[in-house]
This record gives sequence, structure tokens and C-alpha cells, in this order.
Amino acid sequence: MLPSFLSSLIPLLALPAVNGLTSDNNIGKLPALGWNSWNAFNCNITEEHFLSAAQKIVDLGLKDAGYEYVNIDDCYSEKERREDHNIYADYNKFPKGIGHTADAIHALGLKFGIYSSAGNYTCAGYPASLGNEERDAATFASWGVDYLKYDNCNVPENWHDECEFCVPDSDNHRPPGSFFPNGTCSNSTGSQCPDDYDWSKSKTAERYRRMRDALQKQNRTIFYSLCEWGEANVHTWGNETGASWRSTGDIMANWPRVLEILNENAKFLDYTDFWGHSDPDMLEVGNGDLTYLEGRSHFALWAAMKSPLLIGTDLTTLSDANVAVLKNKYLLAFNQDDVFGAPAKPFNWDGKFDKDHPPENFAGKFKQGTLVVSLNNSPERAVKTIMWDDVPALSGKKGYKVKEVWSDQDWGCHTGGIAVSVDTHDSVVLVVGSECYASKRDTYGIKSYVV
Repeated sequence: MLPSFLSSLIPLLALPAVNGLTSDNNIGKLPALGWNSWNAFNCNITEEHFLSAAQKIVDLGLKDAGYEYVNIDDCYSEKERREDHNIYADYNKFPKGIGHTADAIHALGLKFGIYSSAGNYTCAGYPASLGNEERDAATFASWGVDYLKYDNCNVPENWHDECEFCVPDSDNHRPPGSFFPNGTCSNSTGSQCPDDYDWSKSKTAERYRRMRDALQKQNRTIFYSLCEWGEANVHTWGNETGASWRSTGDIMANWPRVLEILNENAKFLDYTDFWGHSDPDMLEVGNGDLTYLEGRSHFALWAAMKSPLLIGTDLTTLSDANVAVLKNKYLLAFNQDDVFGAPAKPFNWDGKFDKDHPPENFAGKFKQGTLVVSLNNSPERAVKTIMWDDVPALSGKKGYKVKEVWSDQDWGCHTGGIAVSVDTHDSVVLVVGSECYASKRDTYGIKSYVV
């Protein structure tokens, strides 16, 4: 019997030789918006965490802003499969089963996500799905799952790739000294694959395709999110396998890690468009050592890169200011634009990998005009000068209406560009709209940006 949806592969012309995995109900066309438990709670979860998060998504207006997925991460199941080889919920955490949790979330008009790994066990040591793809996909569908995050832990040796792909990340899941961040990988053992290696034929790609094929056999559409840390040159085959694919190791709630991941993901934005999105990991807004300004820069840059936006904090304690950041209508409109699929891309950047100094300027088209994000990564307040000639699709000889996104203020008509004073680790975010005529009073000059 055929499933109720059929997936197909269509060429995405903006991407370098990549096909997109599509569905007939548009699930996966745009980046996912939702909430995930891991960054806030790790393994310390019960059903109440998810029911509370779902209710908060509604009460805080996040549902109305577009957030729809409530996702369980690791540690929800019993520690071993039962005699029938199926995965069962840990009934101490989910007394009425996962299906009950999903039903309650669906009743709020939201969608429900689950987690597994393409190995023998998950990262926290619970049963994973390698070799049990069809069995587990059927279980997930029976629970009412709408989203699967599929991790890359505990892969048995017979499923290791024959050679390595360089992942220039401090969290690259390699022995110390084997690989180095900042764009340089050691090949002292000669284990790296040649540059022309076809990673779509790798064992890693096959592990992820097996779950894709199993999900497609179910009677419901399940958003498929690959969490394989940028391994095996996933950017060249992830788009024909899932709706999004992790480009990096895990995020952490500190500014240096946000910068490192930003630098990595910025190099892969040519692979992002409708039906496929490079994923620099979940949001840390409201968590850890990030200041409010760092958190909103983090959100602005992730939204501009058309990344999946999965909130990763305890919504019961999230400040009103951070809620407002997550609901910013301009950044969400850009991220979810249904006419322009390409992300904002760096400009005025040499393309070099520097984990401490990523690209600071991004721009991209959407229905409202051009979104421009300019980050101040210096340790002090600084003036960020944005020249229209440097921004793709804009002209320095023309005037444009400018709106500042954080305050939702119109800044008038500016010809040539604009200069803005921005606090340390903050970002100015502009919507550069329709052409206009700028008088001498309104034209190019310093515009004070007060946080």
C-alpha cells in the first residue's frame, strides 16, 4: 500500500548540484520552527516538561508567530529494547506513553517530534535505530510523531567510513590532536579522503538514507532532521536525504562557541534553499553565559542563514525581552519567506575560517526588500558602516527606505549607505525596502543605535 504522501527529488537551481527531498504538503520546504528539550533539560525530562512547553508556546504567542514543533530529545525510552525488539517509553517519565504526550500536543494545534540515532545506541546510551529503521519508523508513526531528529552516536565499526572528512570544529568528535579547529585539519595518519571522493556513496550517507526510506513508508509525513555534525561532507547529499542537516558539532551557551559555529555554517550557505537547510544547531537564547545582546545577535544570524529555529530554553523562565526576540516579525518573515528560498549570505568577507572572527555582515532578499544584519564582534561599541554598493542587489547611487528591526522604527530614506553605532556583540538588523529620494537632511550619515 502506498503511503499517503509521495516524496520526490527536484533540482534546486540555486544549489551546487543538489536535489531537494520534497513532500506534497510542503513540510520541509521552509526551516522548522519549534522547541527542543535538550539544551534546557538534557536527560532530566518528564511528560510535564513537554506539556508545559507546548502550553507556553501558545500562551507566549510563539505559536501565532509560527513555532509549531515540540520535540523530545534523548532519554525518553527504556534503556533496552524488549523481547519484541521495539522501543518503549520510560513509563516513569511518560506514565501514559509517548502517544498520550503527542495527542495532548496535537490538541493545542502543535506538532510533535522525537529523537533517535543512526547507531546502536543514542548519545546518552538508549536504544537507537541502526538496523531497526523500519520497525522504529512504524513505532514513531504510531505515536503520532511529526518530526525526527536523527543523531550520529555509537556507530559500530563495520559502519565507519573508509576515510575521514575534515570537520574544522572544536567539537568534531575526534581524539584530541587528530583534527584542529580554525580551518586546519591534520592528516598525519593519511586517513582523510581525497577531495573528489563521492560522499553520497559513503556508509554515513547510507545510514541516513535507510531511515529516510523507512519514514517514507509511513502513513504520515515526518520531518526528517539529520544530526550528523557536518560529517561525510553532508552538504553534498543531505538535501536529497532530509529536510535539514547539521553542519557543525554541538552548540553551547557561550559567545565563542556561537562565533565558531557561525563561521562554519557561513561557508555552506550555497547549499541552503527551499526544501533543504544547513543546520548550525539549536538556539541558546536565554541560556548560559549569553548576554541579552549576544542572544539576539545569535537569533538574528541563525534566522538570516535560514537555519531551523528550535528554541532550547525553559519557556517558563524566559524573559519578556527574549520572548520578543524570538517573535521578531521581520526576522521570522525572512526565515519563512515563501518566495525567496536563499539565505542571507556574507558580504565584505574574505571567506577565511577564523573561529574568533566570523563574517559580520549578511544580506539576502525577501518579500519586504533586503534584510541586512551587521554584527559588532569587537569588545567595545563601534560604528558599523553599511555601503549599499557592498550589498548584493542594492546600488550606492540609489536611495532606499530603511527600517530598523529591533525597534521597528522607520529610519527614513538613505542614499549610498548608512552608519550605525552598535554595542559590543550586538547586531543592527535592517530591512532595506523600496527606492526613494533622499534629501540632504535624510541622506547618508551616522545613525545612533541605542540599546
